[in-house]
Amino acid sequence: MKRQGSSSERTRASGKAGTANGFLMEVCVDSVESAVNAERGGAGRIELCSGLLEGGITPSMGVLQVVKQCVQIPVFVMIRPRGGDFLYSDREVEVMKADIRLAKLYGADGLVFGALTEDGHIDKELCMSLVALCRPLPVTFHRAFDMVHDPMAALETLLALGFERVLTSGCDSSALEGLPLIKRLIDQLPAPGIYHSTLRFYVFDFFRFHVQKAGLW
Repeated sequence: MKRQGSSSERTRASGKAGTANGFLMEVCVDSVESAVNAERGGAGRIELCSGLLEGGITPSMGVLQVVKQCVQIPVFVMIRPRGGDFLYSDREVEVMKADIRLAKLYGADGLVFGALTEDGHIDKELCMSLVALCRPLPVTFHRAFDMVHDPMAALETLLALGFERVLTSGCDSSALEGLPLIKRLIDQLPAPGIYHSTLRFYVFDFFRFHVQKAGLW
């Protein structure tokens, strides 16, 4: 989802680089060049991963280190050891924990991950341990959310676990088609502190623009 106008126009409108009219655009990238182009194009935050065709998996720490040297905007790092489902073995969990430690060491500004149980619920125990390991960095629950059995209950779980953000298309093929559910989820968010808008980024936002690289990016 790309807004019209130059990055300078967006900056003047909001007073903050990477935002426009309260919107923040996060761009999913898998290379240093894409990260640099995303920032030039007006992105306010980057989600760094590899394997975009697999939905995004953990990037190399070398890529993270160089990206941090080349851009000024925040870089959130995907923590996902493989493509496929979101049910992880003990060894895969150890890999995720090691990647979180390394991502923090190499300057990640936030971490992105998700884990489910066999019956389609949030894996509370695993997510709690990963959130604790990520702190003090902010955490995003990725589109594993769109595979949950009960989205409303899952949202309550994520709030209780301390996730600041969730990436979702409303459990549908696109955010437009999932809009009815997204509205229900937003209506369920408690106030104050969490802004009730799918299109506004703030400290405790749960929904935000998210575009994968295409064209310029």
